[in-house]
Amino acid sequence: MKGPFESFFQAGFECSSHRRSDGVRLDLIGATSHDRHASGDYRQCAELGFGTLRDGLRWHLIEKAEGRYDWSSWLPMLEAAEQAGMQVVWDLFHYGSPDHVDQASSDFPKRFTDFAIAALEVRESVCGKPPLVCPVNEISFICWASEVGYFPRVGPNEIGWLKRHLVKTAVAACTAIRERWPDATFVWADPLIHIAPRDNSRKERKAAEQARQGQFQAYDWLMGRAEPELGGSDDFVDIVGLNFYPHNQWYLDGPTIPMGHHEYRPMADMLVEVAERYGKPIFISETGAEGSGRPAWFHYVCDEVRAAQARGAPVEGICLYPVTAYPGWDNSRHADVGLLSTIGSDGKRDVYEPLYKELERQRAIFDAEAPVAADPRHLRIAGGQSH
Repeated sequence: MKGPFESFFQAGFECSSHRRSDGVRLDLIGATSHDRHASGDYRQCAELGFGTLRDGLRWHLIEKAEGRYDWSSWLPMLEAAEQAGMQVVWDLFHYGSPDHVDQASSDFPKRFTDFAIAALEVRESVCGKPPLVCPVNEISFICWASEVGYFPRVGPNEIGWLKRHLVKTAVAACTAIRERWPDATFVWADPLIHIAPRDNSRKERKAAEQARQGQFQAYDWLMGRAEPELGGSDDFVDIVGLNFYPHNQWYLDGPTIPMGHHEYRPMADMLVEVAERYGKPIFISETGAEGSGRPAWFHYVCDEVRAAQARGAPVEGICLYPVTAYPGWDNSRHADVGLLSTIGSDGKRDVYEPLYKELERQRAIFDAEAPVAADPRHLRIAGGQSH
């Protein structure tokens, strides 16, 4: 049975467009020249064997004034993807909104829903296929970033307020999209994390576990499994996306836990836990490392995904994210990540061969093993693992 994606391995383009805490507006699609080279980027991804991509809209460039849309920043990308035969999961809200849109206002759900419907009408005019979208990227991360001041604060100084507000926004958009396009596929992306206690005291262990469980709130609320007054429904989550990077495990209020440490939790166990909890298709919506660590990290992730699949977790894909090098959010430093370089003087991107060789090796392994689709009801956690 064919899964939701055209290819198991996917590539994602960094498309953040939020304002930093100092007020500077980021535009990573522009900063990486992806806006001017989308056609070449998509063709190169196709040549490298990717049939599915993650990419995003820049809402702040599109909605010039309330209800007035200028699609010139997105339409060429839509057309280029269609010409390249590329399946794209479009992020409708990847952190940034227009300055005239107040993310904390009571009408924010409607403003976003109006934008989402208008965007999907444009998409339909180009490709004619049911929507495949990530409505709101990383709800949990946006809320954390706002609460700690990494992003400008949104709404009252109240833990959990923004998450509820964003879930209401997502629910409003999903309701309207599903009514208009019943066959729409809702893909999400939220961090997969582990938090360990700093000592073995009962109080510390309880606090660490409570913090760890927070990673499930957004999904629980979107699906209506908790906080039902927010309007969530199981129908609003078709694919559970999980973002996993080398820094996604840490001690409570402490440093990152390095891979290989006894407190580092195997990724496979984390994936099986999510699969058991939700019983839905999963994909690794973002993963990657920087510099020379890229091939080794990708190797680890692929091994853990196979281990999770062998235990019944329905993992449907792995997205290398970002697929291109990019300027860092905080200081525009050169972040040497992904498979492709920045644009060269010849208008092309160089391929990082060590990672490409590992990608090809992993493709061959996954193709050879081709796991049978799992029934999440029959999942089990392997014994003997201490968390």
